[in-house]
Amino acid sequence: MMVAVLRFLGSNCDQDAYHSLRDDLGIDAAYVWQDETSLAGFDAVFIPGGFSYGDYLRCGAMAARTAVMEEVRRFAREGRPVIGVCNGFQILTEAGLLPGALLLNAGEKFVCRLVELETVSRRFAWTRDVPPVVRIPIAHGEGRYVADAETHRRLRDEDRIAFRYRGQNPNGSEERIAGILNETGNVLGMMPHPERATREALGLTDGRYLLNALRLVSV
Repeated sequence: MMVAVLRFLGSNCDQDAYHSLRDDLGIDAAYVWQDETSLAGFDAVFIPGGFSYGDYLRCGAMAARTAVMEEVRRFAREGRPVIGVCNGFQILTEAGLLPGALLLNAGEKFVCRLVELETVSRRFAWTRDVPPVVRIPIAHGEGRYVADAETHRRLRDEDRIAFRYRGQNPNGSEERIAGILNETGNVLGMMPHPERATREALGLTDGRYLLNALRLVSV
């Protein structure tokens, strides 16, 4: 399989994603610039973290309106796997591919630490083989997930909450939500960085469980 790692002006976690996939997991990957209009030849999309467009308007708002995101929407409608991490999660909400929004952390400070996540949904391939608790790093200033009551109800009823923060809620996310899925389960957005937890030398490998699911989601 071949994964497209998107690049926007201001992206700074694209190389983390690229090397995690290629070097640690043996999954082919290639960079795709924001102005591209085709994802031909790719089986999955990874939207990385960073500060696309400097977060000058709203986090992810400008990146969501680039040419490549129109193609990502088509890609997602076809049921192909799309994962957005950190700023990538923000981009997915701004693009309308996932509900809700990511706002300033409750403590109004950037948080960078290792957290424990509870794997909630087992309905879809993204999380089916992920252990009940995993340790994944976070690094964000606007990661507080919010949504209206009806959206929260649907996420719960349709088993679309992928991950919750375990124990302390590092950013004040409603219902401790750390990641969610779309209705068909092929699009995953999450604030923690699984691509930073795939290398033995760094002492963190729980991200492998999640990113290896790319092979299953794309089947």
